[in-house]
Amino acid sequence: MVQHSFAQYTPLYKNKIPNFIDATNEESDSRNGDIYFISKVSIPGYLFFSAGESGVVKPCVIVCPGGGYGGLASEHEGTDVAKFFNSIGVHALVLKYRIPSTAHQVDKKYAPLQDVQQAMYMLRKNAVQWRIDPSSVGVMGFSAGGHLASSLAVHYDEPMLSFKKNISLRPDFQILIYPVISFRKYTHQGSRFNLLGEAPAENLIQFFSNELHVNAKTPIAFLVHAMDDDAVPIENAVQYHEALRSNGVVSELFRYEKGGHGFGLTNKTSDLKWTDALTSWLKLNNIIQ
Repeated sequence: MVQHSFAQYTPLYKNKIPNFIDATNEESDSRNGDIYFISKVSIPGYLFFSAGESGVVKPCVIVCPGGGYGGLASEHEGTDVAKFFNSIGVHALVLKYRIPSTAHQVDKKYAPLQDVQQAMYMLRKNAVQWRIDPSSVGVMGFSAGGHLASSLAVHYDEPMLSFKKNISLRPDFQILIYPVISFRKYTHQGSRFNLLGEAPAENLIQFFSNELHVNAKTPIAFLVHAMDDDAVPIENAVQYHEALRSNGVVSELFRYEKGGHGFGLTNKTSDLKWTDALTSWLKLNNIIQ
C-alpha cells in the first residue's frame, strides 16, 4: 500500500463536503504493473501542476482519470498527463473525484459531477493567484473520466452545488480519450452500474447519455478512440463527435485502428502519437501558441 499518495492531494472543498455521509474512510491504493489505482475515494482532492513562468498567464485543464466509476487510474491517466500538459505550457489539475457510494454519499449519482463542477469553479475563482487564463480552462477525461468530463461539458448550466460567486462552469474546450459517453446501447455497463445502480430510471439514463445534450454552446472537442476497443465501443466517441459537428461545434476525432482500451498517453500499436495531434489542435484553436 502506497500510503504517502494520500497526503499529496489538497482537499477539493475547504469546508463541508456536499452530499456527504460521515462514514469510515475506506480509500486504498494499489499498483498492478504500470497501473496505479486509487479505490473507494470518499474525500475528494486535487493536485495542481503549474506550467511555471511566474507572472505569465496560461491555459489550464482539469484531468479526470478513468476507472469505471470504481476507482481512479491516477498516474497514466492523471499525473503523467498533467506533466505532458506542463511540457506544452498548460497548467493542469488532476482531480481525485469521489467514487459513487451509498455508504459515503446521500445521492451517489451526482457526487462526481459535483466535484468536477467545484474544480472548474475553483480554477476560475483563483485564476489570478494561479496565473490561469479564465477564458481558456478545459476539461479532460479518460474512459469513465471522459464521461465525467463530457457531463460537465453538457451540464455546465445545471449547477449541482450552491456557488457563492457567479462564475461560469462551462469549459472552454474538452478532451476525451476513449470516453464513455452514452448510457444507452453502446455504454460501458460497469460505469453505468457504479454510477446509477442496476436498474436506473429512463430519465437518468437520458440525463447521463451526454450525446443527447449537445447544442451549439457545447465546448469544442478533441476525441481519441481505438476502433478495436472492446471495453468502451468507439460508437461512444463517434456519436458524440457527430452530435457536436451537427450543432456546428468544432470537433476532431482521432481514430486508431488498434490499441484497445486504457493505453493512456501512448498507444504502443501505432507510431502516431495522439498527443502530437492534440498539440496541433490546441494551437489551431488558439488555446496555446
